[in-house]
Amino acid sequence: MTLRQSLALALAAAGLLTACRGQDVPEGIRPEISALPPEMRGPAPAAPAPAAAGETWNAKEIDWQPYEAGLARAKAQNKPVCLVLYTNWCPHCRNFSHVFDDPKVVQKARDFVMIRANADEQQAVAGKYVVDGGYVPRTYFLAADGTVDPELHAPRPKFLYFYDERDPGSLLGGMDAALRKLAK
Repeated sequence: MTLRQSLALALAAAGLLTACRGQDVPEGIRPEISALPPEMRGPAPAAPAPAAAGETWNAKEIDWQPYEAGLARAKAQNKPVCLVLYTNWCPHCRNFSHVFDDPKVVQKARDFVMIRANADEQQAVAGKYVVDGGYVPRTYFLAADGTVDPELHAPRPKFLYFYDERDPGSLLGGMDAALRKLAK
């Protein structure tokens, strides 16, 4: 392991990567899954990864789909997509996972194809969705054909696709806007 990789791993372990935003860390220091030793990487999942400790994502009530299958389902059913990119190490992702326990979010999720992808384990997928950076969690609303609508985002001036990790109202507002614009 190189010195840079060791430093990145140490920073990640110490929780010094604030707000899980890679752009806040000096260039070359952001820990990527490829920088970790093979025994720490884990296999890339074919389906959404099981929730890490402290995460729920409410898989009992929300029909989370893997990325490719979800896009195919959205096209076949002509439904918009809610795509959540997260990582297992991110405390904000763990907090955001609980937003999906809210009954109103569960109800609204039925109007979408819900896709959850681990940005570390599915780097190719995450790399397609970096409209304003590679921070996590990021939530995008896509048309049924899989194209992202950059105008559908959280009401904030920076980190546009970071919805409030503790208040379901933020995500519900995004879902309502997406349905008005994308549902046919």
